[in-house]
Amino acid sequence: MHDQVSSWAKQLRNRPPQEVLHLAWQAFGRDAALSFSGAEDVALVAMAHEEGLKFPIFTLDTGRLPPATYRLLQAVMDKYAVSIDVFYPDPGALEPMVRQKGLFSFYQDGHGECCGIRKVAPLRRALAGRRAWLTGQRRDQSPTRQDIPEVHVDTSFSRPNQPLVKFNPLASWSLTQVWTYLRAAQVPVNELHHQGYVSIGCEPCTRALAPGEHERQARWWWEQETHRECGLHGAGNPSELPASLRSGVQR
Repeated sequence: MHDQVSSWAKQLRNRPPQEVLHLAWQAFGRDAALSFSGAEDVALVAMAHEEGLKFPIFTLDTGRLPPATYRLLQAVMDKYAVSIDVFYPDPGALEPMVRQKGLFSFYQDGHGECCGIRKVAPLRRALAGRRAWLTGQRRDQSPTRQDIPEVHVDTSFSRPNQPLVKFNPLASWSLTQVWTYLRAAQVPVNELHHQGYVSIGCEPCTRALAPGEHERQARWWWEQETHRECGLHGAGNPSELPASLRSGVQR
């Protein structure tokens, strides 16, 4: 599988997102699931719908999402006539943390523990039994994503003897390209985008951008820039690509 994925990565380098979606569908069909969260993910839902690719779709409800995110979720289900599976944190892990440390412990000791319970553990359940998943990651989103290829083996969520393949169809796109597509295709978007928000996560960990800030600076803004991942992606992304794949990387 690793050799096949390396071949796909070379084949798909900087190719249109629709081409990546089609390869994922041809290779894995409904064994590949599309994750839903931000504007990029909505774009992928719309593209898959346009191309007639019926990927299962899932999302993670951390219990701390802004109301606008729930309204977007419903709008997407209504517009594209799709169902979206929602995965929630395990109360057995969440309740003791909140009881012992309060509701805002991440401001003091970092967001890793909270995200681990509210996001990473539910994602593991969402990916159980899957052979592949698709995300809206882009190379220019943050320093931790600058080398992601269009497809790679997800080392964080692979299981013994069962590699999990991760597709990033929008890897080569810029934020401007994403929004050009969203407007042209009349895709539903989170209403918080009209209030200065770009990257939207949990309400306590997300703020509007100040002038001149990069889009990820409004996520976990109290922490170092290289720590602004929740565990869904960061560690499972390639930190260094082979030289043959590094040409053309947008930084």
